[in-house]
Amino acid sequence: MTYRVVQWSTGNVGLHAVRLIARHPHLELVGLWVHSPDKVGRDAGELVGIEPLGVAATNDVEEILALRPDCVCYTATADLRPGEAIADMAQLLAAGINVVSSSVVPLIYPPHVDPEMRRPLEEACAGGATSCFTSGIDPGFANDLLPLVLAGTCEYVDSLRVMEIVNYNTYAQPQVLFETMGFGQPLDATPLLLIPGVLSFAWGGVVRTIAAGLGVEIDELRESHERRPAPETIDLGFGVVEAGTTAALRFEVEGLVGGEAVVVLEHVTRLDDSLAPDWPQPVGHSGYRIIVSGNPNYTLDLQMMGDDGDHNTAGLVGTAGRIVNAIPAVCEAAPGLLSVHDLPLVTLR
Repeated sequence: MTYRVVQWSTGNVGLHAVRLIARHPHLELVGLWVHSPDKVGRDAGELVGIEPLGVAATNDVEEILALRPDCVCYTATADLRPGEAIADMAQLLAAGINVVSSSVVPLIYPPHVDPEMRRPLEEACAGGATSCFTSGIDPGFANDLLPLVLAGTCEYVDSLRVMEIVNYNTYAQPQVLFETMGFGQPLDATPLLLIPGVLSFAWGGVVRTIAAGLGVEIDELRESHERRPAPETIDLGFGVVEAGTTAALRFEVEGLVGGEAVVVLEHVTRLDDSLAPDWPQPVGHSGYRIIVSGNPNYTLDLQMMGDDGDHNTAGLVGTAGRIVNAIPAVCEAAPGLLSVHDLPLVTLR
């Protein structure tokens, strides 16, 4: 069976999603929604640097709805506009169109999201008999699917830690790096990510979905962070981080049970490999680490590299690949908001 798909946005993840959809043997790209007026009318293939696909971009939602696709792959950045993104997805779902998304990341585990926030999506899924699946790499398969696979081979698990250890110096998304995460800001600044509660909102779903897979109820989420300055000016090519401003960030979201941290999400983010040498280091180059304390004890290091030789490209392709390859399973799933617990094993075709 072939599923008709619309891609929503051509940003850092979306441009890879277009390529993956176009080359997937069971998917047909039938539409492309774009934000920028200068992209309207241009061929989808041209916009993402591949062969022409015969699909013209539009910024008219009604045109997208009129296509009656089986699914929309929604990858528009939602860090500063979660309400708008939810409204977009709810409109699609209510119209009978399934959605896969990397945008509103707490939705990787829907019960983590406040009922008032997720209600429009639940009602839309019910009304349109549709399903909505949010994932990616982080939050996503690197810290929900992979740790649960490891835990599934254990006699017992005492605790589980999932880590991202990544140099972001080629992650060319200035709004995320400088505004959301606070790189290039004073060490005592409070960017969006470090407002109390935001880390738990964004990554608490990771902690709770792992706990749910282990049959554990989290009592409380606890967050912490620390920062290190740039010893000298760092020019990233898409922004400058002045000496003395934030150039390395480490944070944790702990899931507590009976006062003990049993599931922990940790990020170690640098703009230069030499920064914060005492913090956890990757094996080889940037990637992910899963530590299972139990029997057996496991440490899994996942390195990543795109075909262009850039690890951040690999993360973007992996994010797109996780949701694009899941489209057939999502279209066949029962209506509602889905998590990793609701889908079969998704493999490349």
